[in-house]
Amino acid sequence: MTNDVLGPRALNRALLQRQLLLDRSPSLSALEVIERLVGMQSQAPGAPYIGLWTRLDGFDFEELSRLTREREVVRLVLMRGTVHLVTAADALRLRPLVQPMLDKQFRGTPFARLLSGVAREELVKTARELLADGALGPAGLRAELGPRWPDADPGALVNAVRLWAPLVQVPPRGLWGKSGGPRYATVEDWLGRPMDDDPSPDAMVLRYLAAFGPATVADMQKWCGLTGLREVVERLGPRLRRYRDESGRELYDPADASLPDPDTPVPARLVADFDNLLLSHADRARILADGYRRRVMGDNGVVRGTVLVDGFVAGIWKIERARGAAVLRVTPFIRLGAADREDLEAEGTRLLAVTDPEAEEREVRFDPVAE
Repeated sequence: MTNDVLGPRALNRALLQRQLLLDRSPSLSALEVIERLVGMQSQAPGAPYIGLWTRLDGFDFEELSRLTREREVVRLVLMRGTVHLVTAADALRLRPLVQPMLDKQFRGTPFARLLSGVAREELVKTARELLADGALGPAGLRAELGPRWPDADPGALVNAVRLWAPLVQVPPRGLWGKSGGPRYATVEDWLGRPMDDDPSPDAMVLRYLAAFGPATVADMQKWCGLTGLREVVERLGPRLRRYRDESGRELYDPADASLPDPDTPVPARLVADFDNLLLSHADRARILADGYRRRVMGDNGVVRGTVLVDGFVAGIWKIERARGAAVLRVTPFIRLGAADREDLEAEGTRLLAVTDPEAEEREVRFDPVAE
């Protein structure tokens, strides 16, 4: 137990340390990082590649492509109902834990009203049998399922299957440099193993805190989309250390976790789009000021790549490609100092060499400060 109060800077440095954003790791493998982070959001299939590049010294994009081809990592709908890249073991243990949230999410969609007369068990059983014969994309599933339930909306049938059954997106989707829409297989067929029949929410909460803590119960629930985690925290009892933030909210952390010095210097960084760094707390003040939120999180669930300066979001970035040229464009929210600008230019130059090795021209450009 402790009554220590942690300010935004202390929480920021703790988050960056656990996310491997204070210093790139020289020794961890991509698989170890994906496990440590309890997965990486992968709405954009290429985002985890850049997320790993930012966290690992000398990361080779082919390492993640190999893990994907060899089925050591998979992409499927998990936390918050979004596509995540996780280890094979985590796919089997996390999907059962978040299934109640996915069921609730589906009931709140317009698709639920378009499935009158469709029995869930029969639909899932039929989809599993179809996918056992080979991976299918959304169009293939609509074509197969629609005639069997002619009174239901075919798109709603597919969306129901995506949330009711544990479907992984199989390669080439998720391979760097490869294009193509999603094709699905069941996680059990793809991995050749059943899902965990007794997954532990306690272990999930401890792993979340090790990757994102210290955090409130509301933060935990924001990350995974589940509710009712207060009783998990109470059950963990002495395995947790307690703090408070400056607003008096109780924060929890693994009892054996340490906190870095709040004044630890942090070089300027480029963070991938859709990174869980920005999406895993109810209160994002430890990393993202409220005034910048709309600039970072756009319409249709888009989360832009961000620039960190002194550990906090201070801009956005993107790569623009045209006629053999690749430009990494930085749009800062604040006036950048010379050292931060040099850091970002060096980071951008190194990143372009990996993402666009065949571009005849590569350049990092800085826009004026966004108003």
